[in-house]
Amino acid sequence: MNDLSKFKIAILGIFVFSILFGLFSFATSRGGSGSGSSSANLLVWGTIDSEVFDSLYSNSTIKNQKSIEVKYVRKNAVDFQQDFVEALSDGKGPDVIILREDLMYQNRNKILNIPYKNYSARDFKDRFIENGEIFLAQDGIVALPIIVDPMVMYWNRDIFSNNQIAQPPKYWDEFYLNDTGSALISKITKKDSNANILLSAVALGEWKNIVNAKEIFSMILIQTGSSITAREDDKVVSTLDKTNSSVSESQLATNFYTQFSNPTSATYTWNRALPSSLNMFLVGNLATYIGFSSELFNIKQKNSNLNFDVTYVPQIRNASKKVVFGHIYGASIVKQSKQTSAAFTFIVSLTEPAALKAAEVTSTLPPVRRDLLSDKPSDAYRTVFYDSALISRSWIDPDPVQSSETFKDMIESITSGKSRISDAINRADSELAEQLK
Repeated sequence: MNDLSKFKIAILGIFVFSILFGLFSFATSRGGSGSGSSSANLLVWGTIDSEVFDSLYSNSTIKNQKSIEVKYVRKNAVDFQQDFVEALSDGKGPDVIILREDLMYQNRNKILNIPYKNYSARDFKDRFIENGEIFLAQDGIVALPIIVDPMVMYWNRDIFSNNQIAQPPKYWDEFYLNDTGSALISKITKKDSNANILLSAVALGEWKNIVNAKEIFSMILIQTGSSITAREDDKVVSTLDKTNSSVSESQLATNFYTQFSNPTSATYTWNRALPSSLNMFLVGNLATYIGFSSELFNIKQKNSNLNFDVTYVPQIRNASKKVVFGHIYGASIVKQSKQTSAAFTFIVSLTEPAALKAAEVTSTLPPVRRDLLSDKPSDAYRTVFYDSALISRSWIDPDPVQSSETFKDMIESITSGKSRISDAINRADSELAEQLK
């Protein structure tokens, strides 16, 4: 055995010991059922597909631990909150929940944060993508990342080719200007004699008929520098109306987003009378569709003849960093559980490389671990998914339903002319602050 092999074995031994020590100390500090000698029957609720969960669980080391039995119940995201609260009140709640990041904050008082002495912030940051850090609170880890679903841009190759456009846009300003002075909107968007839009370059500016409107708008806010919400000591506050310059980042983002639905603007390419953005793209009347990586096979299935490709979401030109929005799912321990140490062992096992790699095969979504993302796939679509996962970000959402209504009211009050941008943002900021309470 050479010195390098001995070194690798030594490092692996240290890593395994640190994890086992963390499990032991977590078990003894909580006083719950142990992960070794004691048996446990864990009930897991989640909003991820059962097939994806089975891939995670079946390929984790805990699957072979006869002392821990696991039952998974898939829940609809719409009904999850009410079912969860009712189950807890009856004393029949799950031990572990697997949720998207926008459902986590409203359950903060029901979740047991993992102390940093049991799972260090350093290990967390070294292991998972930066988007996962949304689960890092002041007093511990809210959830361990499991799945990430980053936004990408789907583009119609026929529309671009027919208009002699060789490449999809890399920057947002290419929709309304480029080096030759000829914008994508002026080349692609087609209208009839009554100014009705027949073919659109991009779906931006409105709300109700734009699929993923909240996530797209959130992404533009984050790209301009707004965090939307942020942790301050032991609480979360709204930063929507916060500014570091004469014009707030939120005002810049909102002005950019809403200009595409202004009939008097040269950037006009969308209105609320059109079909949904997804349907427009599926029938070949929308050049670019901003959606999630998880939508790929749905688009293929609904129109197998559509000649499209996948690329990265446009960025702000000359920005210091690239950002896309991405939903991220995490596994959390329920505070009411009487089997917290077994639950901790379980969620750690779900983040093992073999488990996450198996889940990727089932879901086609990129892994959340940095070491797995470093091994780039040969598939053209998944290469984009991998790269987008690394730059994906999200925000601490107080309540996905209420905050979506807040953003919708803000955008529609601006596009209808009822409110100035600054007033609409100020009102939305106050509503978010109230929701965070």
